[in-house]
Amino acid sequence: MVSTNTDKPLLAHLLRRAGFGATFQELDRYSQLGYEAAVDELLHPERQPAIEEDVLERYFIDWKESRNIEGALTESVYRMNAYAGGRPLQEKIALFWHGVFATGLAKVLHEKTMLNQIDLFREHGLGNFRDFLLHLAKDPAMIFWLDNNFNHKDAPNENWGRELLELFSLGVGMDGEENYTENDVKNAARAFTGWTIDDDNVASIPFGKTPWLFRYLPEDHDDGEKTFMGHTGNFNGEDIIDIIVKQPATARFISRHLYNFFVADDVQVPAWQHTPPGDPEAIKVLEEEYFRSNYNIRSMLRVLFNSDTFKSDQARFAKVKSPAEVVVGTLHLLGDFKFPKRGIFEVALGCRYMGQDLLNPPSVEGWHTGEEWIDSGSLVERVNFVADRVSDIAQPGVRAMVDTLLDRTVELDPVSVINGCLELLGHVRLHEKNKEHLAGEIRSMLDQRSGLVAGSTEERLSAENTVLHTMKMIGSSREYQFA
Repeated sequence: MVSTNTDKPLLAHLLRRAGFGATFQELDRYSQLGYEAAVDELLHPERQPAIEEDVLERYFIDWKESRNIEGALTESVYRMNAYAGGRPLQEKIALFWHGVFATGLAKVLHEKTMLNQIDLFREHGLGNFRDFLLHLAKDPAMIFWLDNNFNHKDAPNENWGRELLELFSLGVGMDGEENYTENDVKNAARAFTGWTIDDDNVASIPFGKTPWLFRYLPEDHDDGEKTFMGHTGNFNGEDIIDIIVKQPATARFISRHLYNFFVADDVQVPAWQHTPPGDPEAIKVLEEEYFRSNYNIRSMLRVLFNSDTFKSDQARFAKVKSPAEVVVGTLHLLGDFKFPKRGIFEVALGCRYMGQDLLNPPSVEGWHTGEEWIDSGSLVERVNFVADRVSDIAQPGVRAMVDTLLDRTVELDPVSVINGCLELLGHVRLHEKNKEHLAGEIRSMLDQRSGLVAGSTEERLSAENTVLHTMKMIGSSREYQFA
């Protein structure tokens, strides 16, 4: 059995997965709560204060209508960072579903409608999966993205019906078998005829675009008899969802997604039909909780976060950070951009440069994760983004880490500096060979302090520079790219 104590490395692991990492001050607070209480707090973000949107509107002019793609991207990164200390799982689950229910501005071209979809993920992403799918089926961004506004009773369009089954609920197959047929796709599409959007609104200057709204047109709905996954009836879209959520394949599909996002990188979704889960026992436990809890995502995550699988040493640093995790995790550690100010747009673009253009995934399949996040170009962006910022003493979080390390260390030596920085940066790990190399650099820097007067300003600055260099090297390491 894995220990259920409240050691800080375990809590740091939890906060990297259920959020975007934690500062050393936050880990002190969570350690007072205890592990299970920390999990419970994370699973209930609604208990924590919300962003003061009147302040956001005042200082971030593009917020209210998000009139352009850049404004929408900036708001998304700002919210993730602003909530990283109070409601981290709310933002993490929204990011998770954004990757599963991938919808993009490249086609939708309506920023506020896209941001409303992300709000949908925030509000319902931890709830009942059946209700969540129903909200998604009525979401204007999704309807437009997958052409259900062109799905008419006399001219069915199968895009939404197909992706609902293939990428949003069942998956193509499992255990070498197919999960649905082409006839199921056709009848699902027929069931969702008439589910459309009210896109007749005209942009209203100076208030920007008016968000699209869901509209159901009964006269455009195919009310004929349909057969779907062995069931026959006069089905509407809601009936299709009711059938979908009862399938064992849906439990497997959602469980594998949760495991891949929160526990360890797995093969990409198209391979799931013929590739079994890497940890079938963990997936089985999640499947059972899916049905036991009546399809409740929060309950599944509670089981997951409290499981020995999640808390095991093997699960730590078993995932490549997504670009959003790199950017937001670094900002949170620094304590920067917790309040709307200039410069956040340039920082938010870091996600795009690293290969994750938020609100604009490459296809309906979303982003490929794991090692596919990293190529030679994106790795340079990742390393430079982190290294430049964690060594900036002007950042409040960096100043706090440096002062804490120096104030509690009586005599600086390579081991104490390295271990102290690894702890304060979130209990990061370095391979022993990298530790030895870094220790040699620190030893040379410390030797240069021998002629400085103890307690002098020069000695303090020299010590600070040693710590900052150590943090920069850790931030530049391969290991720092793993969560």
